[in-house]
Amino acid sequence: MESGALLRQFLIITMLCCAALGAAFSPAMAQQNEGSGMLIIAHRGASGDRPEHTLAAYDLAIDQGADYIEPDLVPTRDGVLVARHENEISGTTDVADRIEFADRRTTKVIDGEELTGWFTEDFTLAELRTLRARERLPDIRPQNTRFDGLYQVPTLAEIIQLVRAREAETGRDIGIYPEIKHPTYFIGEGHDLAAMLVEQLHAAGYEGEGAPVFIQSFDVEPLRRLDAMTDIRLVQLISPEGGPADDPESSYADMVTPEGLAEVATYADGVGVAIPLVLNAQGQSTGLISAAHQAGLLVHAWTARKENAFLPDLLRSSEDDAAWGNMPVLLVLLEFAGVDGVFTDDPAIAVPLYQQEDRENLLRAFAGADRDRDEPRRSMPIIP
Repeated sequence: MESGALLRQFLIITMLCCAALGAAFSPAMAQQNEGSGMLIIAHRGASGDRPEHTLAAYDLAIDQGADYIEPDLVPTRDGVLVARHENEISGTTDVADRIEFADRRTTKVIDGEELTGWFTEDFTLAELRTLRARERLPDIRPQNTRFDGLYQVPTLAEIIQLVRAREAETGRDIGIYPEIKHPTYFIGEGHDLAAMLVEQLHAAGYEGEGAPVFIQSFDVEPLRRLDAMTDIRLVQLISPEGGPADDPESSYADMVTPEGLAEVATYADGVGVAIPLVLNAQGQSTGLISAAHQAGLLVHAWTARKENAFLPDLLRSSEDDAAWGNMPVLLVLLEFAGVDGVFTDDPAIAVPLYQQEDRENLLRAFAGADRDRDEPRRSMPIIP
């Protein structure tokens, strides 16, 4: 038996044994998942199928059954919160093709990184409205480029309006999971994203820890301030490398220690962590989930995507980065490890997967499928 097949066999035996034990959730996890299973957070909307952070992407995610939609929020020059992955928008809009805005191209230092391009804080909302969204990953998702030029940059107000309309239509709660982007930088630009967001959410009726909202940030101090402003649940984002932009002396590595998690629990309700922090290269739990649960924190993992480019080697189907790999097995491994929710670009895959009762069979099939093969599989058991 080849080493890859041995690794798969070891992985699946380990995960199936842990599944029986993993069914006993921590109190924090049980509170979140009671009656609902794994929380599915549509990362920038259904961004695997539509250009990200468009009303079309959010609307499709709702159709696909996502529990929450996730807008990243940045301000316009006139202080309106809009949804973009970054405030530099040359990769997600047609601004570079717009001659009337050529003189807006500039270079800035944002959270220690020098960037050249066009920035939302240099445009009024009316100006931004003239732009059209584009697929951010055209090489990986060329099928999404057919939607280029169709959609405007949405405001938070429009996203809330969409959610309310779809709740009335479907009869189910649909959550919002906003991230405030570069809040420390924007304070220096005269935009207090934390205060702006809370004011708008409270005005829309989102108040208290029972509201279907999580607010997330990679920075610490904005979350501490938010903890004093609102009872809406807060999530500390944690990356595998680096540290919060507002505290150069600290690191994300410190945050994931028991002491660090205990400190996070003084101002946040959960952590949003990169998948490599909760699963090692063999797909086994790193222990972070258990430690976070012991600190009373929820754990939401980011980001599950179907394409090979974003999957660990074990789950890739080929060397083609744009081809689909085995995201369903990744989702099952995350569930067995004990995460409370998962950010995904592909709710159409995640939602039906977590509705199945025999998810362990995916792991068994994965373990046996390539036993005698020396090359990566060309097809994976993808859930429709």
